[in-house]
Amino acid sequence: MKIAIGCDHGALALKESVKKVLAELGAEINDLGTFTEGSVDYPDIAEKVCAEVTSGRAERGVVLCGTGIGISIAANKIRGIRCALCSEAYSARMARAHNDANVLALGGRVLGPELAGDVVRTFFTQDFEGGRHARRVGKIMALENK
Repeated sequence: MKIAIGCDHGALALKESVKKVLAELGAEINDLGTFTEGSVDYPDIAEKVCAEVTSGRAERGVVLCGTGIGISIAANKIRGIRCALCSEAYSARMARAHNDANVLALGGRVLGPELAGDVVRTFFTQDFEGGRHARRVGKIMALENK
């Protein structure tokens, strides 16, 4: 699976930890930055990662900022993106199974590496259940046209 990942300065260390988990899962990782602790704007990172997902160059994405909130809001402004901010495995499982989320948001100042690893493993191994959930996801996506 091809995964695009990016973070702002508030989540650099967690991004590196997440990349190790993704590699263990056999993912091909495209790291879009940031690569230093210098301040960057998380909407710019969200835009880069989500462009990879919406273009099909990546199957899914991971975006990280200090809390995960700002970058998830930015990601969800992009047509075709269903970004879920998850801080535990149950939400990650439901984000994939029921909402077909294609981008995972994490908070670098909120999650430690072990918990983040559990969230990532769950998100990237859970399939979308479809069925009644497909109808609901279709309705979510239709909101972009209103």
